Amino acid sequence: MGTICSLLYAKQELFASVYLSLQKELGLSVPALSLADLVKTHLNSFRLFQHTADVPAPFVENKEKVVARTMQIVELASETWLVTGRHPIPIVTAAAFLSWQSLQPAARLACTLARFCKLAGVDLPPPAHLRLKELLEILLRMASQLAWLRVFNMDKKTVVKHIGDLLQHRIFLLKNAFCPEDEEEQRAAALGEASPGSPGAAGGAAQGEGCLSGGKRRPLLPPCLINPRKRLRTAAPSASDSAVTGEEPISDSEIEQYLRGPEEIRAFRKAQAWL
Repeated sequence: MGTICSLLYAKQELFASVYLSLQKELGLSVPALSLADLVKTHLNSFRLFQHTADVPAPFVENKEKVVARTMQIVELASETWLVTGRHPIPIVTAAAFLSWQSLQPAARLACTLARFCKLAGVDLPPPAHLRLKELLEILLRMASQLAWLRVFNMDKKTVVKHIGDLLQHRIFLLKNAFCPEDEEEQRAAALGEASPGSPGAAGGAAQGEGCLSGGKRRPLLPPCLINPRKRLRTAAPSASDSAVTGEEPISDSEIEQYLRGPEEIRAFRKAQAWL
């Protein structure tokens, strides 16, 4: 639906209302589109998979390779809470950009997300920059757990070169990069109890190095919990403000509530007759 709206330049709220009303009136049962299907359908409209006059030769890439790696990055985003509650198109766009860059980083690292979307012939969703930033932060945390990458000064540019290795060891790296604090403390205690020259100390160091080398690790939480939106707080009423003195002003509308209307007067007189 997001892809169709971006191609038609239609408002998503209007399109969704018409779609849902048609679905209800016609009694249609439409199966939900999975993320894998969404990646394939959205990337079908990209113009980076064939040589054209508008696309430089170093920017042309094999469609199957881009789709496969984009799928892996979207799965990583799903496992790290980046998909939950978010519109999927910006995430797919950011994942496609990273996968395209990582396949030939030497020629493509200087290309921006905006230029990538322009060359691909697709609109740039505004939240895609935020999703790209979040994905790069996850990749940097994962890269800090690979021994052969610690010797490099990783940043958001250079980490793209190693996306293939990071995705290959995704489960192990995620577990180490986001280990809970209590697990860190247990491993630190195990390292302290083992003697420096014992095999247990070496094994404990190998297991605890991932969590302890970078200091305290925050747990893997949804972005809404890590960076909650600030809400305006209303000042609590003071004791003097909440105290009732009986001298409060009364408005005309409040006075009218205590005045009896004609029907109430007749009902009251009728009730008086029975007394």
